[in-house]
Amino acid sequence: MGLVATPITPAQRYAGWVAAAVAPLEDFIDEPTDPREFYDDLQEIAEGESGSVYAATLLPDAPIHKLRLPPLVKARDADALSKGQQVLVAIKFVALLPGGSQKLVDVQRECALLRGLRCEQLLGLDALYVDMEEDSLWIRMDLMERSLADVVGLVDEGLRLQEPRIVARFANDMLQALDFLQKHHIAHRDLRSDNLLLSSEGVLKLADFSNAVGVTPESPLATDVVGVVYWQAPEVRSGSYDPLKIDVWSVGATVWEIAEANPPFSDTQQPADRWPPLSEPALYPPSFHDFLRLCSEPAASRPTPKALLETPFVQKACGRPVIVQLLSRCTAIEQALHAGDMPPSPP
Repeated sequence: MGLVATPITPAQRYAGWVAAAVAPLEDFIDEPTDPREFYDDLQEIAEGESGSVYAATLLPDAPIHKLRLPPLVKARDADALSKGQQVLVAIKFVALLPGGSQKLVDVQRECALLRGLRCEQLLGLDALYVDMEEDSLWIRMDLMERSLADVVGLVDEGLRLQEPRIVARFANDMLQALDFLQKHHIAHRDLRSDNLLLSSEGVLKLADFSNAVGVTPESPLATDVVGVVYWQAPEVRSGSYDPLKIDVWSVGATVWEIAEANPPFSDTQQPADRWPPLSEPALYPPSFHDFLRLCSEPAASRPTPKALLETPFVQKACGRPVIVQLLSRCTAIEQALHAGDMPPSPP
C-alpha cells in the first residue's frame, strides 16, 4: 500500500513571518499554486482601502485541474478555454505584513461565512493564492463592470437612471442576495451602492462581507455600530438590534439614492426614521412609494426580503438586456467626457 500524502501546511511551504501571516487562511489558500503560472496581463482597475484590484487573463494553456476552484467556476473556466474563449477574472491584492492585519482577518471571516455558498447575486471569493515574490495575497473573484455608485455618479453627466423598471431590477437583485443570505442566517450589514457591483451580463452582485455576521438562536442580536450612516438602519444607532432586519432598510436607502442620485440624509446632519421627501415624486408609480415605505418600517414590522420580492414594484423589473444597454451608455458617457464631447441623450 502506498503512502498517503500529508497536506502541505503554510509553515512547511512558506518561510518565517509569511507562514504566520497566512496561517488563519490555511483552509482556503490554494497551497501548491503559484498564481503567476495561471494568470497573466494584469491591469489595475480599482484601488480601495483593502487593496488594489486588477483585471487578469487566465492563461489559455493553464492546467485548470490543478486550481482549487469551486466546481461550477472550474467547469465554467474549462468550458470557455476548450472553446478558445478568453477567461477574464478580477484579482485583489492584499499585502501580507508581519504580525498579520485586519484586512486578512476580514478575508478569513468572509471565507468562513460564505464557504460552500453560491448565489448569482453574491460576489464571492473564488480562490486565494500566496505570491511569494511580492509578499501578497491574491484573491480571485468574478470580473465586474462597475459599481452601482459609479452608475449613480453619471446621472449628473446625463445618464437617465430614474426609469422605475430599471430601479426595480436593481432592487430585485439586492433582495435576491439578501433572501439567499437570510436562508443561511447571514446578515451583510453594509449594503450600499459602493458594495453593489454590476457584471457585464447586467447582474447586480452584493460584495464586501467584512461587516457580515452569522446570526444564531443563541446570539440573535448585535450591538456594534457598522455601515455608513446614509444607508444605516436607525436601530443600529440606538442600541441592540436584529442584524437580519437592517439590510432591508439599506435596500430602501439605495433605491432612494438611485431615484435622487444622492443617498438619503446626505444634506443633513440628522438622519431620521423615515426617508426624506423625493424631489420629483410624480416620476414614480404608487407601487414605488409603497416599496420605499415598507423598507423604512420599524424593525418589528419591516418585511423580509422574500416578502418584498413579491411586491408589485419589484415584480415589474426590466430584463437584463436593459441593464446591459445602461452599462453601454455609461461607457459612452465616460468616453465622451474623456474626449471632451458629450454624446446626445437617448430618446
